[in-house]
Amino acid sequence: MSNSQCAIVGESAYLTLHYRLASMEGADIVSTFQDNPATLQLGTGQLAPFLEACLIGLPEGAYQTFELQPEKAFGSRNPDLIQKVSRATLDENSPADADYAIGDVVEFAAPSGGRFAGVLREIDAEDALFDFNHPLAGQTLKFEVKIIGIL
Repeated sequence: MSNSQCAIVGESAYLTLHYRLASMEGADIVSTFQDNPATLQLGTGQLAPFLEACLIGLPEGAYQTFELQPEKAFGSRNPDLIQKVSRATLDENSPADADYAIGDVVEFAAPSGGRFAGVLREIDAEDALFDFNHPLAGQTLKFEVKIIGIL
């Protein structure tokens, strides 16, 4: 296939690719490079929109690494999302035998009926301090991608 006929990733492309999301220090957050490649369709929520945006316009066979600043990834850290939760509320949202440690991720029922999670930062007899920021908020990330095929 000559370059003039090379397939290009479009907004609803169905593709096979290897991808890796990593910290700037190189620690993998997710990677398919050691396993089977992923096959997915853009626009269906299988990849975060900001990752899909990196893929649009890439030709089949492309191998590229992107550096994503926090505002182009999971956002900046928001100090308003670090909140105290009473032990009563925590107990309400926990199994009876829950034993929490600093760093644990705890899910809560949202008033809208959904669920949201926070990372436990501090806990005492009255309160627990949770960070409801996305765990990757505030981080610059590397997104490495190899487009194997566009179907």
